[in-house]
Order: sequence, then structure tokens, then C-alpha cells
Amino acid sequence: MNDLVLRRQELVENPTARVPVCLCLDTSGSMAGPPIDQLNSGLRDFYAAIKADDIARYSAEIAIVTFGPTASQITDFCSIDRQQVQGLAAGGNTPMGEAVDIALKMLDQRKREYKDAGVDYFQPWLIIMTDGQPTTPWENSADAVAQLANSKKLSVFAIGVGSSADMNVLARFSPRRSPVRLDGLKFGAFFEWLSRSVTAVSNSTPGQEVPLPPPQGWTTV
Repeated sequence: MNDLVLRRQELVENPTARVPVCLCLDTSGSMAGPPIDQLNSGLRDFYAAIKADDIARYSAEIAIVTFGPTASQITDFCSIDRQQVQGLAAGGNTPMGEAVDIALKMLDQRKREYKDAGVDYFQPWLIIMTDGQPTTPWENSADAVAQLANSKKLSVFAIGVGSSADMNVLARFSPRRSPVRLDGLKFGAFFEWLSRSVTAVSNSTPGQEVPLPPPQGWTTV
């Protein structure tokens, strides 16, 4: 059974309203060493926290796209129990725009699958995390994301890592929510906040306004 058929079958077997979350992560050369190690550790804790909540486990769907050295789809949306969290490696440049384009196509595809299966879903989330600035054209990608955010079809969370992260670029992707800078290498604290936020949404009803936990303990602000 191919992956697409299996993902559609999951929607039939589990019609729980979904929370699609796409992580668009910088894995360029500047992330080598402690940053990529802490990112991988935070991801493992994030998956474990989602699986620990009985509702979020069947509602949240996580996809990962990385940029560095190329833009690559690492995992697609599917049951979190089927996903294997592989360690990410760092290297190369920062093709952020291409990665975001991949993420938007994946989100679009999954939303069509939800609709075809009659499965409700919450507003999709896109998390963009980078420690630098794009090394390839990104403006059109930012405009596409901003349009979706402004029309309330996408929730964007833009996270800068370290002092070299270009917050002005990140702001172009996130017009409704100001980008924030990670405090040091507190990836673990960020993913703990993200898991609590996803869990809070999972335990609500689509269309309901859900206050997210304050971003305390992992930002420089």
C-alpha cells in the first residue's frame, strides 16, 4: 500500500478533526554542532509530548521540511504513531524560500485530503525557524505565506535562532504575529511550548478561539 493511500485510509479510520503543523527548519552549515543537537533533542521531546496526550495523539499531524544544503521534505502529514523521528544533519546554504514552497504544497495537498474524506481541520500551522538569512530568492514565498496569514488561512510562527537570524526577513513571512528570537539554544523549551499549544488546540473545536500559552522561558524578549 503506497503512502498516499495509507494516509487517506487513516482519515477514514480516524475522523478526528486534525491540527496540521508543518515545521520548516534551518539545517544549513551554521547550525552544525550544539544547535543541530539541541534541535534534534527538542524534536524528540515534542513528538513524545504530543503522543502523551490522548487527544493530540490522534488529532495532531506533523510534517517536517528542512532547508540546508537543499530544501527537503523529511516527513509528510500522517498519523504521528507512524512517524520515525530521524536525526537531522547540518550543512550547506539556506534555501528557505524553496523549503517554504514545499511546505505550502504539502499543506494544500493535505487539506484537499481532509475535505475529500469529510474530516474537519483546524487552521494549519507553519513554523519557520532559521539562524541566518536565505541564500536563494525568497520574496515570492514570503508573499504567498503572508497572504494566507492575512486571510486567516494559516497561522505562522517565525523563530530566529542566534544573533545572525534576519528578523526582517522573518517578519515578511509573518505579518500578523511578530517573529521572536530564541533565547540561546533553548529549543527544548520552545518545543515544550509548541506541544502545549498544539495540545490546547487539539482539545478544542475547529473555529474556536484558543488562547495559546505565553511564550515564556525560550525567547529573548
